[in-house]
Amino acid sequence: MKMSFGKKLFLQLLWCFSFIGLSSQTRTPYTFVVREAQYTRLCSTKNMLTVNGNFPGPTIRVHRGETIFVNVYNKGNYNITLHWHGVKQQRNPWTDGPAYITQCPIQPGRKFRQKLVFTFEEGTVWWHAHSDWARATVHGAIFVYPTKNRPYPFPQPHAEIPIIFGEWWNTDVNEVFTQSIATGGAPNISDALTINGQPGDLFPCSMTETFKLSVEQGRTYHLRVVNAAMNLILFFSVSQHNLTVVGADGSFTKPLTRDYICISPGQTMDVLLQANQEPDHYYLAARAYSTGFGVAFDNTTTTARVEYSGNYTPSSSLSLPYLPNFNDTTAAFDFITSLRGLPERYPRQVPTNITAQTVTTVSVNTFPCPGGRTCQGPNGTIFAASMNNISFDTPNINILEAYYYHVNGVYKTGFPRFPPFIFNFTADFLPLTLNIPKRATRVNLLNYGATVEIVFQGTNVVAGIDHPMHLHGFSFHVVGYGLGNFNQSKDPVTFNLIDPPYLNTVIVPVNGWTAVRFVASNPGVWFMHCHLERHQAWGMETVFIVNNGKASDETLPPPPPDMPPC
Repeated sequence: MKMSFGKKLFLQLLWCFSFIGLSSQTRTPYTFVVREAQYTRLCSTKNMLTVNGNFPGPTIRVHRGETIFVNVYNKGNYNITLHWHGVKQQRNPWTDGPAYITQCPIQPGRKFRQKLVFTFEEGTVWWHAHSDWARATVHGAIFVYPTKNRPYPFPQPHAEIPIIFGEWWNTDVNEVFTQSIATGGAPNISDALTINGQPGDLFPCSMTETFKLSVEQGRTYHLRVVNAAMNLILFFSVSQHNLTVVGADGSFTKPLTRDYICISPGQTMDVLLQANQEPDHYYLAARAYSTGFGVAFDNTTTTARVEYSGNYTPSSSLSLPYLPNFNDTTAAFDFITSLRGLPERYPRQVPTNITAQTVTTVSVNTFPCPGGRTCQGPNGTIFAASMNNISFDTPNINILEAYYYHVNGVYKTGFPRFPPFIFNFTADFLPLTLNIPKRATRVNLLNYGATVEIVFQGTNVVAGIDHPMHLHGFSFHVVGYGLGNFNQSKDPVTFNLIDPPYLNTVIVPVNGWTAVRFVASNPGVWFMHCHLERHQAWGMETVFIVNNGKASDETLPPPPPDMPPC
């Protein structure tokens, strides 16, 4: 998609003028150098992709409403993109990050200046690679403070501590990814879970490197929690301590105190830990919540240590905290349905007059094995995944530029608003004819200002499992959950339209449903996908295109001058 010199110069001038008046003019841009670095875990050493040589990567700190810039240099060996997960990027999808959706990847040796537009975010969000499986090691936290002179809706904590959960493979994660694509089977499970890059002292060669939280008795600590795991929803808790959730996905919530927390890949939470126990050492621990029947998963437990200051002799052995069983759906469902939002902090109230409704199935599927290959999916097939029976076919030209420049043939509109086949979605036994979806690059077109409701319906096609669904460019009000099949005539009566949580990633419970609402007030191209990385790779994704509104501040501006080429 080449353009004339004159048109390119005009776009560059528009992009430069768009910087005038931004709060970021006095802020020094962040510099992110994507490069290989050597790391040792579990007694073995490997080279892996990092930002600035750090794992996890650097933390970004901003205030609500600011705009900042990140200069990204790709000095690695692979194409890369970076996504600012939970940052709405108002009228700025150009630097949102998903590969071949809003941009082509940054090629080795090239750079890209990415603009981050913060609006109503408060609390904790994060950033990560959004190309293949690079996000396993390329990720970090974003701390978003309230606007200056505006307090937290909870007492000021003594200190803030990042808690970033991840997964570690002893082998190169690129090999894990490419092997799964080549064989059509499920990817190899990780060798360990991690907290801030460390497996914890239950693992070999890990005792001295275990992450430690130093606390003083009587003080409260703000844990900024990120689940950067590739394929695992997690339970986590702290021995003999309760945890109070006060924020989720960059939005503050009503305080919710529990002895364990359930958090999916992609989700972030702001959690208060009160150091109110006898001075000693205590475990912070996490392990998987996984409901897929016959689905292999990493069933290890990762730990960090909460260590009280003072003069005392710590216990010689530590006990792990209570964590629900790996398949305890009741425990997970109870937690996720207990979160409540803070309406006084909402950017707008919960939509009630719905003008665009979508009911979409989210399913694991299979394709027949191509001739001449040996495939490792169920019964010799290839794993796939779908939304409304469409397994998304990612193009090799990014959809945003195709939309902006009216390039035909890259995508088609007409993503189904309702399931093409109506059946008992959550039945124990389903016909094999339902296993095979269609391949297509179908997008969902929305008018600016539309009030949108999406009902995600989990299915038991091939295998039922929980799905964390993430929408770029927006947060949404999570107005309802249920187990079983969504009932259009009965279930909306139970929707919470008063104080639902305001999230960007939501768990669709195994063989159940979740309903969300938002206003389509952000023009551009926005990705929606399952945040279990294997499901996204298999095609559980789609795209929303929000058309321009009438006013100038409702219109998509031109691209920056240094957009990476395809």
